[in-house]
Amino acid sequence: MRKAINSHRDLDIYQLAFDAAMEIFEVSKKFPVEERYGLTDQIRRSSRSVCANLVEAWRRRRYQAAFVAKLNDCETEAAETQFWLEMAVKCQYLNASQARSLYQQYERIIGGLIKMIRHPSDWLLS
Repeated sequence: MRKAINSHRDLDIYQLAFDAAMEIFEVSKKFPVEERYGLTDQIRRSSRSVCANLVEAWRRRRYQAAFVAKLNDCETEAAETQFWLEMAVKCQYLNASQARSLYQQYERIIGGLIKMIRHPSDWLLS
């Protein structure tokens, strides 16, 4: 039996994405100051965008195409975040174990988003 979902905040996928974005915010505080408008900004934006697009998707559940389009945006932002995690490791701003853990969190997020994209009718408003 599925728990009642009254808000985007009740979605497991949203909670995972929000927690991952906050973790990225914390670890990126240690990135070099010269990356403030580069890698730091990009990884923070993409990780936050997963959550923001999910909120928008949740509000577009009346229209399947709009709902799925926003979920696709979430998926691409999550994949972009994975790219920035790889860059942070390669630049030695983030250790491999931290990045691996975050990368795996984003794999779970992407998996959950794909399930929602494949079965949008489970989430649409009647």
